[in-house]
Amino acid sequence: MSGALQRGVRLGVDVGKARVGLAASDPDGILATPVKTLRRDLKKGFDRRLIVREALERAAVVVYVGYPVNMQGRSTESTEDAHRYAQDLAAELLAAGSPARVHLVDERLSTVTAHRQLHEAGRGSRTHREVVDQVAAVQILEQALNMQQSLQRDAGRPVLVPAPEGPEGEDGTRG
Repeated sequence: MSGALQRGVRLGVDVGKARVGLAASDPDGILATPVKTLRRDLKKGFDRRLIVREALERAAVVVYVGYPVNMQGRSTESTEDAHRYAQDLAAELLAAGSPARVHLVDERLSTVTAHRQLHEAGRGSRTHREVVDQVAAVQILEQALNMQQSLQRDAGRPVLVPAPEGPEGEDGTRG
């Protein structure tokens, strides 16, 4: 990869109500592979802590979180949930000392495409649940990798984390 792109692993995250899919790229951003499906922990955020651990272990530079706008490009309840998830994840990465930035990327139809791919691969509908979130995370990550290769910059919209207030009441953001 060349230009303004930083070499390093990218992670893709598909946020659902019950599960979170995780995918990772190679350091050159060429190949996206499924990593795991996490049970969503709405109370303690254990799923986010596991993603932070993966980001640290893999020295990730960017985490792409799917942003599920509807077909008209408008926000839904799921869109707002993914945005909050991305903000919390960005804050937890920062607190853990990870340099990884979090970006939101349009993920319209990623889960539909994932179900179709699993069906075409001969997986029965009953077995989709255990891997569909990983496949959707791969879809999100592949889309982001293709966009960043084309644009020669990180894809999507950066998630800004408010910095703590300074001594004179100044504040900033990391993004």
